Amino acid sequence: MNCKYIYLLLLLVFFASISFAQTGKGSVADVAFIQGNWKATTPDGRTIEGSWLPPKGENMLGFMRMMKGDKPDLYEILAYEQTDKGLTSMVKHFQPGLIANEEKDKQDRYVFIEASKNRAVFEKEGEATLRILYEKRSHNQFVIARGSQKDGQWVFEDLFVFNRMK
Repeated sequence: MNCKYIYLLLLLVFFASISFAQTGKGSVADVAFIQGNWKATTPDGRTIEGSWLPPKGENMLGFMRMMKGDKPDLYEILAYEQTDKGLTSMVKHFQPGLIANEEKDKQDRYVFIEASKNRAVFEKEGEATLRILYEKRSHNQFVIARGSQKDGQWVFEDLFVFNRMK
């Protein structure tokens, strides 16, 4: 009889772990927690405002405006799309005047790696040494962090700490 309880407990732990952590293809629901209007200040004093629309269909869209004082420094458009390979994050950068940093038909592409509640990890396509983490740390704060491997472990360093705008 004790074996039945142990078996049942192991099954419960297994299914609970599946429901809280997901690896593989992902979906826009895995990044839905970043929707809303956010603001960050970088250590060098730049202000970053970001807005992410709610998911619709198989996509989600966001954009950021980076400012140095009262002057625009950089714009980013971020698209999260469900593709045959799974969830893909695409980022395009623009200088003031909407001058694209990337060629017209190019963008930085990141493939979905894993997600858990309020957390999603992407890896830069073609660069297995760079990962991006989106992590909601509280109702009013989320972070975009850059990851690299150190001693065989992924270590993430905050790039932008966003606070919800009211």
